[in-house]
Amino acid sequence: MAVTAKAFQLWRSQIAPHDNVSDVCRVAGIKRSTLAQQVVRGKVSVTTVVAIARGYGIPPVDALAVFEGYEDLPAGIRQPTDAELVSQVSHIDILRLLIARSEDRGGAGTDLELNLAPLPHRNSVRAWVEAVDPGDLRQQLAASTGVARQNLSAQLTAGRLTPEIAVQAARIANVSLASGLVVTGLLTPQEGGWPEEGRARALCAMSDLDLVFLARDRLDVLGKQIRRAELDDGKDRAMWENLG
Repeated sequence: MAVTAKAFQLWRSQIAPHDNVSDVCRVAGIKRSTLAQQVVRGKVSVTTVVAIARGYGIPPVDALAVFEGYEDLPAGIRQPTDAELVSQVSHIDILRLLIARSEDRGGAGTDLELNLAPLPHRNSVRAWVEAVDPGDLRQQLAASTGVARQNLSAQLTAGRLTPEIAVQAARIANVSLASGLVVTGLLTPQEGGWPEEGRARALCAMSDLDLVFLARDRLDVLGKQIRRAELDDGKDRAMWENLG
């Protein structure tokens, strides 16, 4: 979801009253042409707002709260659930812990030993949606946002969610409103209020059986993705052969 150019210009004049557009772009580390095009079109991307907020030392959550659709964001931030935290651990790290436990290594699973890969991982968005889904999340999202379910499914398959849908999903699931913005990579975990070692703690707290089931589910998803990619690759080769 983009913010209106009018609202953006008002916000920009408030946070940097003495800076022109070039100054703002330099501070934010974005191209002047990019911002100019967005303003001309009347819609400024949320990513641009976040970049400018960071450049001026403003918490991105507070900056977004100025704009329509995000007003309740700061008040809606709370600790992520363990299910959310575990959803943001890659299948590689899950398997590493499982192997360490099977070998009964001393200290296996400690924060230092795990050294988890940074998020988001390859399947962060889908894993998060599944972790917070009360049972009818996709249906409620489609109804409340007006986005067709097939378009929503396409976003999840591609591993992305637009900011407004991510926030709305969190509202429906009754979790921290910043969580969806963290798993999509718009906000850092720190900006979204996620504890620094929360993922490692939540993962290590899982029983061996739950860890095995989690690894099974993640590998199942990965297998389907690889199978789909192979089918698509085969279709591409067939098309080029027919053209040739």
